[in-house]
Amino acid sequence: MTGDRTTIRTVDGLVAAGLAPDQAALEEVAERYAIAISPAVRRRVGPGPDDPVAAQFVPTTSELIVSADELTDPIGDDPFTPVTGVTHRYRDRVLLKPLGMCPVYCRFCFRREAVGPEHGILPDGDLAVAFDYIRGHEEIWEVILTGGDPLMLPPARLERVLDGLDAIAHVKVVRIHTRVPVVSPERIRPRLLSVLRRRTPVWVVLHCNHRQEIGAEASAALGALADGGIPLLSQTVLLRGVNDSATALEELFRALVENRVKPYYLHHADLARGTGHFRTAIEEGRDIVRRLRGDVSGLCQPTYVLDIPGGHGKVPIADSCVERSPDGSYLVTDRRGARHRYPPVPEGTGQ
Repeated sequence: MTGDRTTIRTVDGLVAAGLAPDQAALEEVAERYAIAISPAVRRRVGPGPDDPVAAQFVPTTSELIVSADELTDPIGDDPFTPVTGVTHRYRDRVLLKPLGMCPVYCRFCFRREAVGPEHGILPDGDLAVAFDYIRGHEEIWEVILTGGDPLMLPPARLERVLDGLDAIAHVKVVRIHTRVPVVSPERIRPRLLSVLRRRTPVWVVLHCNHRQEIGAEASAALGALADGGIPLLSQTVLLRGVNDSATALEELFRALVENRVKPYYLHHADLARGTGHFRTAIEEGRDIVRRLRGDVSGLCQPTYVLDIPGGHGKVPIADSCVERSPDGSYLVTDRRGARHRYPPVPEGTGQ
């Protein structure tokens, strides 16, 4: 599908582009949650009702179905937000949210209640307070820029944020979570690349969920980042109807590695309101990960994680391959399901 140069932000725009039927019910969805489909995403949407790219960005009336278990703040950011724009859940790292806008709005987003075009750039005063907080907590080793999408910032503003973090001696690593290289690859320009190259190492973590998202434009953007010396990781959300098969994830992870992006996290979908149609059972995710582990390169293996509701953090949830037997030895399951004995530590060696 070809697209013009404008981002679709309304139900009328979706209908005009042939991405949605003329349903009055979608206006109710649009009132609750932001819509944005960039030109690059439009070019990646394929034909048919089950397209995995359209499913991620085109709103549906399923978003109006909210279960009792779903939450406005599903991973518990709010209780761990000591100052505006900062979330400090883990001892050695914080989130810094320099803006609340995105180039696109994922229909399954766990921050869908807190992002949108009305959420602008973090004001100077709040940014200064955020820097003061980070400066005052010497245990903070890493700052993760998220939001919103940090690469939506004008390069001069992003440079100001990164300069501020550079000036804090105990901040040794900056991580940027973004979708921009695949959904707005035209933003990866020399000026931005120069901003990302600095004393404090910057790691870029790409959010990408399906092989179809990675076209020639995205590959060029990722190549420019890698050629610029920026380390690249990825995070993927396991989504029903998008990538809930070992084949779909294998194709995605191989494509990412071929583009010099190391798969980092496979997230179990969060309990965001109106997203039940995207969630799989944990057992399904474990089965998929088990099948991936068998014959796919270790470079293509992310950690399958669940962000525990209430702010309790991420935990790995893939099946363990090891269990203890009654005699103290271990039983290890190989990739074909066969079990093998592994001896315990000999007595007298400090077990």
